[in-house]
Formats: sequence, structure tokens, C-alpha cells
Amino acid sequence: MGEKVVGFIGTGVMGRGMIRNLMKAGFKLYVYNRTKGKTDELLAEGAVWKESPAAIAEAADVVITMVGYPKDVESVYFDNGILDHAKPGTYLIDMTTSSPQLAEKISDAAKEKGLRSLDAPVSGGDVGAENGTLSIMIGGEKEDAEAMAPVFQAMGKKIVYQGKAGSGQHTKMANQIAIASNMIGVAEALSYAKHAGLNTDKVMESIETGAAGSWSLSNLGRRMLKGDFEPGFYIKHLIKDERIALESAKSMGLDTPGLALSKKIYDELAKAGEENSGTQAIYKKYWKE
Repeated sequence: MGEKVVGFIGTGVMGRGMIRNLMKAGFKLYVYNRTKGKTDELLAEGAVWKESPAAIAEAADVVITMVGYPKDVESVYFDNGILDHAKPGTYLIDMTTSSPQLAEKISDAAKEKGLRSLDAPVSGGDVGAENGTLSIMIGGEKEDAEAMAPVFQAMGKKIVYQGKAGSGQHTKMANQIAIASNMIGVAEALSYAKHAGLNTDKVMESIETGAAGSWSLSNLGRRMLKGDFEPGFYIKHLIKDERIALESAKSMGLDTPGLALSKKIYDELAKAGEENSGTQAIYKKYWKE
């Protein structure tokens, strides 16, 4: 991609690792975050600060957004932001887990302005963002996804084009639905093992490579057992994703009781003050001293 400049909006838990890997790949990075202090380390490493999403859009050839909620996505694109200030031909890539319907809306608006839009949410958590091994699910025009391959390859390992605008977000909803019930299973299994008086390290050795194995068990299960509830992915953000998935499923006439139960448990944790904990804090619902 030569000297193309990447603008990145959102330097949170996920964004920081993604930005670092883009810089390692040789891209020049402009960054913006609502709290400028959260960009200090990145600026010291070579990223360049811009004062607003509009300023990012004016300066960059590729604009990536990784923000918190669909309302944040809508704001940075539509409120005198990216869509009003990007140069024709600019690639817009929303990597936030957001609404499929919003992805379609952004795509339609981008086409009217001569811009190229992709929805490309990710999976892999903070570890994947840091190591450049994210799974990236892409919706939009196939030729645009192919043109952005060097950008995606800097951040991810499994990069799959899913289809038209919104397809990336629908794929991420399927991912989150799978995670939702799996996290319940992981927490219940490890709590059961601990209450039975078993050596949980040995239990993990036996079950994580068998039919029960999963990324959540091997990675977040170990954090549960260590009492490490720091966020690789916030509970408040999973609740947001579960809400989007439930709404999308309902619109298709699909019943998802496992997803609904997971959201109920995480809602209870959030009300108990755990909204900023990692999703592995679901373990706290099961373990009793």
C-alpha cells in the first residue's frame, strides 16, 4: 500500500494493540481518542495526534474506528465527522462490534460520497490485538476488502470476507452468541471442579484439549482460576453485543435462550459493580467460599 496513511479512532484495550501492529507493519498512524491521555504511550512510539474524528478523516487515506457502542460509531461517522470530511476514495473500516443495520447505513452514506466502507469486527481479545492474531470478519465490497488486505494482515491472522455490507457484523453476532453460552459452561465447570476439591490445574490439563476445549476455557478459564478479572474484554461491552444479537435474532424470528440467559447473568454482574471487569468475572457468580 506504499505510503498510505491510516487514521485510527479509539485507543482503548483493543485499539492500542492494533495501532502498534499497524505501526510495526510500516504504516503512518494518526490517532484520536476522546481522552487524549490514553494516547500518550502511542504518541511516544510514533503515532501522531489529531484533534477530532473530522481531522483524522481529512488527513488519512484509510480511517479505522474501534469505539465503544453503536451510538459512538454513529456519532463519529455522522455528526460532522468522518463522512463529511473524508476525501473521495478514502477507505472507511469500522472494526467496532456494532449493529449490522448501522453498517448498512454507513455503507449507503459512504457510497453517496464516493467513499469505500467496510464493516470488519474482530475476535481474539486483548491478547489477539497485542499479538496481531485477531480473527477479522469483513462485510462490504469484495474488491475493497482485497485492497485493504495489507491493513488487515497487520492486525489479524484469520481474515475472512463474509459478504455484503453488514455481513461482518452478523458474523460477529454469531461469534458472540457462541461465546455467551460457552462462558457459562466454562465458569460452571471450573467452579464445579474447585468445589469438588480437585486440583484445577490438572483438571484444565485434562479437559482443555478434549471435546470441552475452547479459546475461552484455555485463556479466560485460567484467568478465572488466578482471580484475574482485569478486562481483556469488558462485561459492559459484551452486554452491548448481546443486546444487539438478541435484537437481530428477534428480527429474524429466532429464539436464543442461551444468549438470553448469558445476558441476564452479565446484567446482574454489571448491577453489582462489575461492568468494567473482564468477561471472566462471570466466575464470581458461581464460586462460593
